[in-house]
Amino acid sequence: APDTPVIDQAYSKLSNSITVEWRAVPGATNYLLTAQDGDSFVETIVKNSPGTVMGLKPATLYRITVRSINSGGKSQPSPFRKVKTVLAAPILSVHSPSCDSIAVSWKAVHKAAAFSVSLMRSDGLGKMLKENTTNTSLIFTNLDPGTLYTIKAYAWNANGMPGDDFTYNQRTSPNAPVDVKVAFNSGALRAVISWMPTEGALTYSVTVSSGLLKRRCNTSSASCIVPSLQCGSEYYVSVTAYNDAGSSKPTDAVSLRTIPCAPENISIEEDEPGHLLVSWSSVSFGHYYVVFVKSDDGFEVYCNTSCTQCHFQSDCGFTYFISVFAYNKAGQSPLGDVFNYTTAPCCPSDLRAVFMSSDTVRVTWAPVRGAELYETRAAGGSGVVLCRDTATACTLSALQCNTAYNITVFSFSEARGSNTSCAPHYVTTAPCSPEIKNISKEGLSVTSVQWQANNEGATYVVTARGEAGFWHCTSTRNSCTLMDLPCGSAFSVSAIARSPAGQSLPSYSVSLETAPCCPNDLVLTQVTQSVTNISWSVGMGAQRYVTTLESPKGQAKCHTLQNYCLLGCITCGTNYTVSLRAISETGLTSSCTYQGYSSSACCPSGLKLYRLSNNGIRVFWRASDETIKYNADLRGSKGNFSCIPSLGLSHCDITEIPRGDVYTVVVDPVTDKGPKLTFCPKKIYS
Repeated sequence: APDTPVIDQAYSKLSNSITVEWRAVPGATNYLLTAQDGDSFVETIVKNSPGTVMGLKPATLYRITVRSINSGGKSQPSPFRKVKTVLAAPILSVHSPSCDSIAVSWKAVHKAAAFSVSLMRSDGLGKMLKENTTNTSLIFTNLDPGTLYTIKAYAWNANGMPGDDFTYNQRTSPNAPVDVKVAFNSGALRAVISWMPTEGALTYSVTVSSGLLKRRCNTSSASCIVPSLQCGSEYYVSVTAYNDAGSSKPTDAVSLRTIPCAPENISIEEDEPGHLLVSWSSVSFGHYYVVFVKSDDGFEVYCNTSCTQCHFQSDCGFTYFISVFAYNKAGQSPLGDVFNYTTAPCCPSDLRAVFMSSDTVRVTWAPVRGAELYETRAAGGSGVVLCRDTATACTLSALQCNTAYNITVFSFSEARGSNTSCAPHYVTTAPCSPEIKNISKEGLSVTSVQWQANNEGATYVVTARGEAGFWHCTSTRNSCTLMDLPCGSAFSVSAIARSPAGQSLPSYSVSLETAPCCPNDLVLTQVTQSVTNISWSVGMGAQRYVTTLESPKGQAKCHTLQNYCLLGCITCGTNYTVSLRAISETGLTSSCTYQGYSSSACCPSGLKLYRLSNNGIRVFWRASDETIKYNADLRGSKGNFSCIPSLGLSHCDITEIPRGDVYTVVVDPVTDKGPKLTFCPKKIYS
């Protein structure tokens, strides 16, 4: 083990430790320090001198020894030294009762005879204040407000040995802020309060009070915004500064009057047409009032008054938006209720009435201000016809024809009702429609139309419409005549009445059909001695035809849908009268007459052939009429031969006929005009 060390000195600077110094021992790697107090002791191992034993009790006498240590073991304890720990530091309780003082107090310290307390600005400025006392409290005064001070205190024992010191930093409470200013924002109903910053103040509290109502604003800056103030109120504003030491005194209260509240009980009256009276109740702190009246076309007027009513001019059909503001030095009151007042709509102008028919009139007018609905009223005849619409046009129907009406258009608005002062417009409806009573034929192309006349001073126009065109007749009475209507045509006949008031609706149409046209061309062709073919051109409007050939000897008739027919039982050599009736689909008939017709002469009878000696032949017949000449024809492959005897003879000879041929022999009457007959009997001669 190493040698025993020797203590040079031991002392206590802190109440919980003793520091020991010794001479180093060769070969020692560590040292064991021991502080013994009766039966209790505290040990500490250190590397070298000096060493400190910690965890001791204040103001206590300890026996201090040192032992050296190496790998071989521990040395014997050194001769001891007696050392007493110093007094414990007083534990301070510090506060700043005012902005220029700091109060310090502490509990009694064991074995302390007196105390020493010093105070100095933490920034080193100024002088240090020091107080020695046997009491456990004292107050430092005349300090700087809001300033951080460092306070140091320790206890003395009876020998004058100082103990541990205790250091505490304390700030004095701040001084009250100065130069408090209040700026009021009337639009937002808030106040901006500002002041000069106070030394040492960490935060500020602004109090805005009005009666029992208080509002606070806390901030670390030198201004604060207090929102949601009430209009028409007087507030008192004070500011208090705060730091960790406490608060300053509140500043002297600054008066703040807010803007007046919006006027209430606003009433609007149209005391006479074209004049509006606006009135309201007075408000607190309102010095004067301004009334704004803005029409819906954007034009605005205002009235500035210290009274509680204003007069304005107004026009019909306008909506006026009215707002009333109160003013004082703080500014304008908030916007209250915006009232609107709508004057009665204007009367419609540029009224026009146009008849669409005899019982319907379309009324139009120019739009007017303020009108949301129009009522058109037509009074006359046996009643009143009404029409309501939002459009600037109205059609009045079911009016009585040939009647005088006064038409008035009233304008309406939901807010103000109707303008009943509008002037009427006078109109007369068109004539009533005539009623056709009879259509009669006065002649071949003359038709008379009669109607019931139920209008005064009206002119009537009758129109016949058809594929052939239009025909008209006009009269101021109850009938007129349609002239030159074409045959074979169908017409629709209607009548209208005209007067200065207009034109009636057409009457109901009445059908009119003219008799069919007679065919222009009629051709008769005799087919056989007793059969004649008749053909004709188509007659306009005709569906069927009846053709008649008539003579004293008899009549031949044909009824057909075609434009031709064959008539039998014709007597040869007879003069006939020719007539034709054209009949329409509805049975109308036109009787047509034509030039007479003569049937062909009768063919001879009893035809006989006699051979003559000179290679000839005699043809013999019985004549039907001795006044008729006849022609005999002989036709064969070797030639054609003919002979015509003298008038009154009934035979003729044909000579030098080639032999060995077969001939056809025919005898027919000779006509002055027309084709040669081909239907008389023939004989074969060989």
